[in-house]
Amino acid sequence: MNKNLITLAILAGSSLMSSPVLAFADAGQKAEQEVSRTAINQQPIVENKLEDEKVEKITITGSRLRRDSFSVATPLVTISREAIEDAGIGSLSTILVEEIPALSESLSNTNTQSSITGTGISTVNLRNLGSDRTLTLIDGRRVVSNSYNGNYVSLSTIPAGMLEKVEVITGGASATYGSDAIAGVVNIITQQNKEGLEFKVRSGETPEGGGEELTLDLNYGTDFNEGRGYFYFSTTYDKQGEIAWNERDRAAIETDFDYDEDLMCNTNGTVDGDQCVRDITKDDWRARSDGLPGGVFVEGSGGIGGFWYNSDGLQSDWNEERDGVNYRQWDKLRTPEDTFSTAFKVNYELTDDITGFFQIQYSNNQSVNVKAPEDEYEGSLVLVIDPVTGETSRVKSSKIPLTNPYIPEEILAATDSDIKWDRRMYEVGNVTTDNERETIRTWAGLQGTLFDGDWDWDVSVGYGNFQQEQKRLNEINVLNLKQALDAEYAEDGTTIQCADVDARAAGCVPVNLFGEGSITEDAADWIRANPTISKEIEQLSFIGYIAGDLFTLPAGPVPVVIGAEYRKDKQSIGTSYDQQYGGITFNIVPAFSGEIDVKEVFVEAAFPLLTDAPLAKSLTAETSLRLADYSHENIDLMSSYKLGLTWEPVEGYMLRANYARAQRAPNITEVLSPARGDYDDYVDICEGVTANSTGAGHDNCRKEVSIAALISEDPNFALADENSGYSPNAGNDQLKEETGDTYTFGISMAPGFIDNLQLAVDYYDITVDGAIEEIDNNEIINQCYNSSREWGESNEFCNQITRDSDGQIVEVMQRLYNVGELSTRGYDIALAYQYDLEELGVLKFKADMTHVIEYTKTYLGNDGEETLNYKGELESGIFDDSASASVSWSNDNWRISWSTKYKSAIVDSHERVQEHQAMFAANDANCAAGLDNCVLDPETPDYLYYGSYIKHNFSASYTTQWQDSEVRLFAGVNNVFDNKGPFVARGGSVGETGVGNFGSSYGGGVGRFLYLGSEVKF
Repeated sequence: MNKNLITLAILAGSSLMSSPVLAFADAGQKAEQEVSRTAINQQPIVENKLEDEKVEKITITGSRLRRDSFSVATPLVTISREAIEDAGIGSLSTILVEEIPALSESLSNTNTQSSITGTGISTVNLRNLGSDRTLTLIDGRRVVSNSYNGNYVSLSTIPAGMLEKVEVITGGASATYGSDAIAGVVNIITQQNKEGLEFKVRSGETPEGGGEELTLDLNYGTDFNEGRGYFYFSTTYDKQGEIAWNERDRAAIETDFDYDEDLMCNTNGTVDGDQCVRDITKDDWRARSDGLPGGVFVEGSGGIGGFWYNSDGLQSDWNEERDGVNYRQWDKLRTPEDTFSTAFKVNYELTDDITGFFQIQYSNNQSVNVKAPEDEYEGSLVLVIDPVTGETSRVKSSKIPLTNPYIPEEILAATDSDIKWDRRMYEVGNVTTDNERETIRTWAGLQGTLFDGDWDWDVSVGYGNFQQEQKRLNEINVLNLKQALDAEYAEDGTTIQCADVDARAAGCVPVNLFGEGSITEDAADWIRANPTISKEIEQLSFIGYIAGDLFTLPAGPVPVVIGAEYRKDKQSIGTSYDQQYGGITFNIVPAFSGEIDVKEVFVEAAFPLLTDAPLAKSLTAETSLRLADYSHENIDLMSSYKLGLTWEPVEGYMLRANYARAQRAPNITEVLSPARGDYDDYVDICEGVTANSTGAGHDNCRKEVSIAALISEDPNFALADENSGYSPNAGNDQLKEETGDTYTFGISMAPGFIDNLQLAVDYYDITVDGAIEEIDNNEIINQCYNSSREWGESNEFCNQITRDSDGQIVEVMQRLYNVGELSTRGYDIALAYQYDLEELGVLKFKADMTHVIEYTKTYLGNDGEETLNYKGELESGIFDDSASASVSWSNDNWRISWSTKYKSAIVDSHERVQEHQAMFAANDANCAAGLDNCVLDPETPDYLYYGSYIKHNFSASYTTQWQDSEVRLFAGVNNVFDNKGPFVARGGSVGETGVGNFGSSYGGGVGRFLYLGSEVKF
């Protein structure tokens, strides 16, 4: 029985044009040679297919057009099951990023430690255009998303044993798959014809501790009913352990980096304030918090002076950098994750011409992230939404009234105003984010042939359901805390109670902040908040198409595909009362729901123009078109199409050019979501503003009411930037679709004078017009205070910024807009070579490289178009060059592989580079003028320029027969030389911060990883 289903995995337009791949074959020998553009099929394959007279026609990722195997090109990259096994990694997304330079990791358990919705999700994106523009398919089918933030399909939801291979192709695939495929497609191909029972166990860990992994796979496939039916079952349990702060020495280094512009030296915080790093050692570095378990009271300016508690009781002469707590000790370099997934599929030949198919997948993912106990202080603001009017306000915990009976006499005698305080609520417990996700995906349909097998047809229905339950434990109810701090003696003169009568009626328990363990269990219960978020996403889809040769030109038949698709997506977000209306130390996530449906029709065709002509062994034109009608009012009828040409002048060489118009409609959250809390780094341009400072934007900074008042009270006032990074996100119901134009030009070569050598070079140029994006926080701040537009309410950027009475930014609102243009261009190079060592085995070499020429975002600012450059910037994660290479040897039962991953040198942020250059130019001018403020031999700012990065992996496996089974033993070392990447400072004046001083772009501190395992096949 032919178990290969017609693969619904296709990029619109022309696979032969968009994929930098070649398929060269000698039709007389019926030999098919596949060449991938960027990976050239990660394991280059030369297959001899000696079959019947009738050549089988197939479809591949890139087009639904049905052609024989000699006239198609392989996808951009194919990652085989063998390559996945050699990686020795449990995360499929990490494997893909390791193997394919054009892919980058979007979400993983090394970069979502602080994420509200992302922890436990693993996604990838192409060309750094984002997961929303990279469509992930399973067997060519759209599937339900694993996040309400966008169309994010978590690769960890697919059983490992279900994988046959992964196909990746870039460049505007909306004409084939509709929205979300602007960058391209990642297609997960499941097992089609494997038979027998398999059991696999893999275990690994890092030598330094932490990061333990365990994977168990059970798979079974079989024919039944005399080969008319096929059944396959797979289940996987995968456990990935955490890496804690104390398991990496680098994480213990306290970083609070800054640059002294007067001394022109790199500084770090110390007990005695910021000092030049050259004058101290790392043992002197401090980055402490005043969030002590016993509290800090009446704290002086700059964290010097005041009262505090340790295990010996009340202390005076507080010094934050000496006596404070290193709160980063609770950082997780990698969050733990447990995943159970299972799936089965059935194909059955109902008649000789009709086959039925059904597949269902289930996954359960759990991730628990334990963080520090909540740190609260008197000025901490939380957002509150009135449930009736919807009006917003901000509430502080407030200072402790002098009438509070718990205040010690020593503190009371030292002040005549209400008590400032800061305390970490150890008694309430560690803040814990508990995420549980369940995903069900299923589809069923019929496929068959018409007209004596000359045409194929396929109709199917798919349904997916994703549910997430998130518990956020041990947050603080600031409204209750505010009431509990306003305490008094009851009429008996002994009992301490909450002063507010209504609060007492509601169960208010007074809170004593003074001393370690001073908060009683009842008081902890009163101020504790355990908000919850429930999410459900549903997807229902129907698709049908027919494919065959419409007519024949002199150069060959013209294959066409005509089809239609209907899809409905629904999602709902439910939150607990405190989560929805605020008043707690956690982001507000409003409840909302919405749905979107789309009706689409599509057509594809290929036109062979020449064949076996002089300088034209083949010349083919291909085109495709998709029309989509979305239910969103602001979205016009969307049209996506592709036009392309492939030219094989002589055997072994192919040129191709392709143009694709791809569109993406905004998703439900992007259109309908109310403002929901989030945190993101930004720098206050008003930092350092004084009564007469001349910094950029400072004239407008002094117009802020709060800053003006502070300067009026203290002529020596200088603003210190202590923002929390709070930056809530909001949707926009006026969003329209974004449109991407993709151009690709390339050449693939398999020269006959060098056997088994394959080379491909391709140029790409992608421009997304009307890109749905947020404007960077720093740009919002800059456009408000440092542009030609007048500061104030008439400046829309200023309306997104909120400050408190201390002059601090407490919120920068992030709204989505069709901002302008997102552009990227570059080229890919791929090389593959196989050498036969005869009785010594086979040697294979492959290398893949991506070079980014441009990556920019353009938007309309107050002074015209503003273009931001993200290429070569660690803060954006876009390296100029990324490459991977491997060499493998196989002989009889042995397979040994060595692979290498490379990332080019990069800067922290272009903004910091510009500041550095301007600062050095000004100093050079001072020196040339002989001024006293000239600094000789100024230091280059630290954490600004990072060198190139390279790491190596090794794997080996041995396969033998044991009784009636096949046993494979395997082991390996990833990151052989333990290269954890450059030191990326955890805190301070840098663009990109690194958890534990490790950069997530360099593995997040995992380092060397050892693994071993075995697989038994019956």
